[in-house]
Amino acid sequence: MIEITNLCQGAILNRNHGVETEHSLAVQVEGISDHGCPVTVNGVPARMDGRRFFAEVELTQKINIITVFTVTPYGNFSQELTVVWDKKSFKRYNFYIDDNIFVFTDLAKERPRKAFDHFYLKGLKDIHDKYGTKFSLNCFYHNAHNEFLLKDMPDIWKSEFLDNSDWLKFSFHAYSEFPDRPYSEASAEEFGRDWDLVQNEICRFAGESAYIPPCVTHWVNIHPAAAQEMIRRGTCCYPATLRLRVMGGPSLADRQRGGDMAKVQSASLAGTDRNPETLGLKLHYDFGDNRSCLENHRCCYDPLLKIYFYLNDLCCNLTPIADIPLKAETVLSRAEKFHAETFGLCTHEQYTFPYYPNYLPDHLERIECAVKYYSDAGCKPVFFNEGILGNTAWDK
Repeated sequence: MIEITNLCQGAILNRNHGVETEHSLAVQVEGISDHGCPVTVNGVPARMDGRRFFAEVELTQKINIITVFTVTPYGNFSQELTVVWDKKSFKRYNFYIDDNIFVFTDLAKERPRKAFDHFYLKGLKDIHDKYGTKFSLNCFYHNAHNEFLLKDMPDIWKSEFLDNSDWLKFSFHAYSEFPDRPYSEASAEEFGRDWDLVQNEICRFAGESAYIPPCVTHWVNIHPAAAQEMIRRGTCCYPATLRLRVMGGPSLADRQRGGDMAKVQSASLAGTDRNPETLGLKLHYDFGDNRSCLENHRCCYDPLLKIYFYLNDLCCNLTPIADIPLKAETVLSRAEKFHAETFGLCTHEQYTFPYYPNYLPDHLERIECAVKYYSDAGCKPVFFNEGILGNTAWDK
């Protein structure tokens, strides 16, 4: 057996992992050859130290193959890994806001002269003007709390949305807030129907340049058939995995009638709302190697699906403002150790609105606090669904 030990399948590598020039990224490859027989790495003999081998590999393409090979008395063994060169990488963050429909309901009812006179859009624009933040607003078609359909959103602010489309994008999220996990059992046709309903309305009232394919769906859980359709329609990244998973956060009853948000936030910070309590359950529900790799490196690439997986660092509606700096610093410190440069922030629209049962009066302040921390740490705002998680160097 032969195995590369310092890189995982789909590793996304940047200048911090080796030596970068205009034309290549030179990285070290390390591994173990069980029988200690000579190893080649991409056809070049590796340095041997007992069973361990070492070699330098030059990555010259966006997507690169690393092949290690050895001949032994027991047969020939090889391993092939796909890695990504994140050329001219930089520290960056993506910020999406889920469940947007209240703002459209308000705009249709109030009809202000400017869309950005609405307190929610104004609050986001103020943050953008201060920090350059780019926001993706993931949208519902139906308002489950106050009857409204996205088709009734006026298009009178279209030019305004187009003028701000460099930093504010709209995307598909789901048909409605309820039921939970709507696409865990959905067919490709059902999923595509809901997607079209939302995308068509976004393009009508905001313009095509204000639309972006989603990098998450409602409750994240998604059926394989729906996932395939999502990728076909242009999604090139997704949180953590496409596998069905256990989610935390407020319960259905809490979200419909109002709940103890302090208790919900405390459970979320501790992880008790979603993490298995026993080793047996942890081994059963978790994919340990995949989880630890993502927690360390923040992202990876799946060469078969041809999409990137990423981690979100914090969700503002689940993180009290006093806890945001510590949580962010924990993530940033770990990322620096492993040379990771992609960070994900998110929250949910409804917590900004006073008439929502679980209204958080400081929700916009939380968003700004998170943005400020990552901005002060040198992270630049991007849209993850562009380029390599927001790095478009290969597209130029």
